[in-house]
Amino acid sequence: MTTTPTTSASVLVGPQHTRPPKRLVERFRGVPAATIGDAQERLWVLDGGIGPMWAGAACLGPALPIYTRAGDNLAVHAALDMARPGDVLVVNGQGDRTRALVGAQLVARAHRAGLAGLVIDGAVRDVDESAAIGLPVFARVATPAGPYKHGPAEIGFPVACGGVVCSPGDIVCGDADGVAIVPRERAERVADSVEDLVRREQADARTNGRPFEVSEDRASGQH
Repeated sequence: MTTTPTTSASVLVGPQHTRPPKRLVERFRGVPAATIGDAQERLWVLDGGIGPMWAGAACLGPALPIYTRAGDNLAVHAALDMARPGDVLVVNGQGDRTRALVGAQLVARAHRAGLAGLVIDGAVRDVDESAAIGLPVFARVATPAGPYKHGPAEIGFPVACGGVVCSPGDIVCGDADGVAIVPRERAERVADSVEDLVRREQADARTNGRPFEVSEDRASGQH
């Protein structure tokens, strides 16, 4: 169902959007972000300035995009009230490094809500506490400086994040290398390309004696 945008406390909320089927999202489970980028002509990867904030962080899920003023996280609070389990918040914080948009309290709240991760084109804080919570967080930098909560901001519209357009319902894949985006409308085709590329890379790895860590059932196209 499509609804008209609504406004609340300086936050513009976009129309309801369609999330990709879970079985489609799961086709990308365990596939490196680099491989997903390679399968899209090496496009649709966020710039290398955005990466995991703790070792082992990895996320996969449909995007709920946020566009906010630098150093202001009013919309992040609001988005947590409308996000669904499995979503990944993708935040255009304008690349600001001076104030953290997310800290341990919001990470804990997102974890309780069942979110799959947070991708912030900006700064975060409380990195050690966030790592202990276990929710994957990707950002540009950590800073102890906290945010303001005044707005304006937008939720549920396409945003730029790390130099890539991310729309509501796009599939977000993050790992140690960074983050790749799969546009929702072409996700089936990209998944087919990914599986073909994985099969070829696994064959090359076996020939060259280099490990390639994707499960054999996924490489064979079984889900």
